Amino acid sequence: MSSANLPQAGTWVIDPSHSTVSFVVRHLAVAKVRGRFVAFSGTVEVADPIADPRVEVTIEAVTFTTDDEQRDGHVRSADFLDVENRPTLTFAGSGPRQQGADWVLPGELTIRGVTRPVELTVEPLGLVVDPWGTTKAGFSASAEIDREDFGITWNQALEAGGVLVSPKVRIELEIQLAPGS
Repeated sequence: MSSANLPQAGTWVIDPSHSTVSFVVRHLAVAKVRGRFVAFSGTVEVADPIADPRVEVTIEAVTFTTDDEQRDGHVRSADFLDVENRPTLTFAGSGPRQQGADWVLPGELTIRGVTRPVELTVEPLGLVVDPWGTTKAGFSASAEIDREDFGITWNQALEAGGVLVSPKVRIELEIQLAPGS
């Protein structure tokens, strides 16, 4: 792995105030609805020399929001995330491989207690030293999953054909890392 735009060896933590965990799903086959999780945490363990970083992320399901209280309540219910019984979503990844200017990070995503393999396409955004002398690393990442693979099958057929909510969900991440303490 080239170290030009990647963090140095050590433990790095996600800075939640400068990061976003979000998704996009089609609604009524004609609109895109965006949502995000407000509370999440994670670490990236980078070896020396840079090789096979380990990524661990935990997302608090109850913090899901689309800024629509009624819809958010439904998505938190047993029809979708079932936050009462499954309070977290997790991702564990390792073994990235370069694909052009980007990287592919294979891992396992767990939603509602169901774990499936997922590959994140990761774009390293670079390293920078902030005004307080701390090195920060930035990444954008995305993946597409089928929510039905995770047991999230609720839907409603439309009279004109199709379904209310697409089974395909695009995950979008904007992550800033800081050295762990």
